[in-house]
Amino acid sequence: VSVRGSAMYFSTKGLDGRITPKRVLQLDNPHLSNSLQALNNEGAWRNFKTTGISGSLEAIISLGNILWHRERNRWNMYLGLGMAMSAINTKMDYFDANGNPYNLNDPSIPSAGVNGSNSSERRKAIQALLDGVYESEAQNERDVPFLFDNGTIVPSFVASFAVSRKLSKRINLTLEHKVYLQDFDKWDGHEWREADSADGGGDQTNDSDQAHYTNLILGINIGSFDNRTEPLYWMNPLDPVFSNVAELKLRPELDLTDTDGDGVIDMLDQEETEAGCPVDTRGVSLDSDGDGLIDCKDKEIYSPPGYEIDNDGVAIVPEGPKYLTEPEIANMINDRVKVLPKSEAMEWFLPMIHFDLDKYRIKPEFYGQLHHVATVMKQNPGLRVVAEGNTDNRMPNDYNNVLAYKRAKAAIDYLVANYGISRDRFVLRYGGEERPMIGGLPDSHNIDKDKEIQHYMNRRVEFRIAQPGDTNMGHPSGPDAGKNTPHSSRPGSKYSGNRNSGY
Repeated sequence: VSVRGSAMYFSTKGLDGRITPKRVLQLDNPHLSNSLQALNNEGAWRNFKTTGISGSLEAIISLGNILWHRERNRWNMYLGLGMAMSAINTKMDYFDANGNPYNLNDPSIPSAGVNGSNSSERRKAIQALLDGVYESEAQNERDVPFLFDNGTIVPSFVASFAVSRKLSKRINLTLEHKVYLQDFDKWDGHEWREADSADGGGDQTNDSDQAHYTNLILGINIGSFDNRTEPLYWMNPLDPVFSNVAELKLRPELDLTDTDGDGVIDMLDQEETEAGCPVDTRGVSLDSDGDGLIDCKDKEIYSPPGYEIDNDGVAIVPEGPKYLTEPEIANMINDRVKVLPKSEAMEWFLPMIHFDLDKYRIKPEFYGQLHHVATVMKQNPGLRVVAEGNTDNRMPNDYNNVLAYKRAKAAIDYLVANYGISRDRFVLRYGGEERPMIGGLPDSHNIDKDKEIQHYMNRRVEFRIAQPGDTNMGHPSGPDAGKNTPHSSRPGSKYSGNRNSGY
């Protein structure tokens, strides 16, 4: 069962070649009595044009799923049941363009006695005579008003029957017939067949008007089939059960036979192993040292690599020591460490810190990195460290040099104030925008998040071991730059920091 909502605009026309007496027309639409007085005594041809809009909601009941002999069906039938709301406007053409009634005895109209009063030839001739302007408006007079509109907005019962053919997983073609049933008898503008009889009564038409139409529907299933299946009304409801049964049939029966006795059953065993030889989980004989001789025949299971072996799997090692002793290896390592310059050893332990856009305030998340720098310097009292400030490329160079200077100074001031390290152990340098970690970035603020993150990586202070030629750089010339305000953090936001920083 599916649910379908639809909206429709419609227009219908009708013409009856038989003449309806004026008394009946006045009974059909009493509000037109004055204008209908001008009609010929015979009356007029019954005709109408109805336009309207309708919205419906239906339950669609698929019948194709009962075909259980196929995995997927190509044909489907369905029934639709639901309700609709329709706004209907009906008018008739009783007068010509000059406001005069039509000549019912026009010589161009075949006689009613030739082929019948409602023959196709007669209707064609009448149609040619009519001007096609429907000037007389019908009203519903059956005392069934709805929504205070005198019954021209009516609820309807909707029923559908259709046959569908699947052309592919995405496209299908449907032939559908639909009917609207409602308590409304002015769809054709008329509800009476005869005028008042002698006893004062009249003869209404038998039933309320019904609307039928047949339509051809081209259905296109949108979306990706990687994420969803095709509509379920094309599928066999027992398909999951059949699939499980088929899968079970394909599974081999469990056989615990182990012909070669190596502990791996024949269903999983990839090798017929000699008795007593150790094997891996696939039942293949082990060759632990990879020398081409399996362990059960190898007299040296773990031969030193890089040497040829004899027939027994023993490595043929040239005369001399086979390997260094553990103390010898330890001494070699210690001797190498002693000759390493401290700057080479320490270069790996000094991190960097990053800054928000146009800020030189130290962010709390980098307190740990600064603590690490301070720890290294305290453990090595003779060590001097360079703090070099850098920026991204989105301001003039003289502005960025001042901002880079302030960032390096802020990092040094923090270490001096919080860890008691002498200021003369630091060398302040700056590179502005000249030494980016990531080059080639746009100098605009209107960029995506990935580019903003790359700019963030360029806004940094780097620490390294000072070399003999490193000296302090003075305050650069240029406008005042940057802010020392805390970085922002919007409550509930995934990122914190300046709006343009990406963090």
